[in-house]
Amino acid sequence: MSQPAYSVQRSPARFSLFARLLHWTMAIGIVAMLFIGVGMVASVSERHQWLMQIHKPLGVALLALVCIRLGTRLYKGVPALPAALPAWQRQAALASHILLYALMFAMPLIGWAMVSAGGYPVMAGGWQLPAIAPANAALFSWLRGAHRYLAFLLFATVLLHLAAALFHGWIRRDGVLESMTRGR
Repeated sequence: MSQPAYSVQRSPARFSLFARLLHWTMAIGIVAMLFIGVGMVASVSERHQWLMQIHKPLGVALLALVCIRLGTRLYKGVPALPAALPAWQRQAALASHILLYALMFAMPLIGWAMVSAGGYPVMAGGWQLPAIAPANAALFSWLRGAHRYLAFLLFATVLLHLAAALFHGWIRRDGVLESMTRGR
């Protein structure tokens, strides 16, 4: 079978420890971001500001991590899927990974642009990041809607990814889940 278009022609036997650590660190961060985001939009109390102070730098950190993760994936490749996997499942795996990576890039960039369009600073580790969009109320509103709807799509995609992983681990027992949990 051919390798995905976003991968080099290498196919390691398993994910490296570094790739697995990146995966699980980002998984925890993304799930945290989804819950923090829900908490932010559901609150107008002082908790909103506190959650915002967590949300922004965590988003910047996840953007940096997805850059590292994609670079690692492109450089090292990914383990091949089992040969017995039906073609439609291979295509679904490829499509879901492309969608996950697109959303992992889009969410923090849209959030950053939204905050910029609102005229607010984006702080990360004590540093103020430059605005990546002009201050504009209409743009802020549009980006806020895009950020919200893409968050729903990200949540659905993460759930689908989790369901597929559990299917491989509990039903097929084909080693796909173990390649990311134990490196086998």
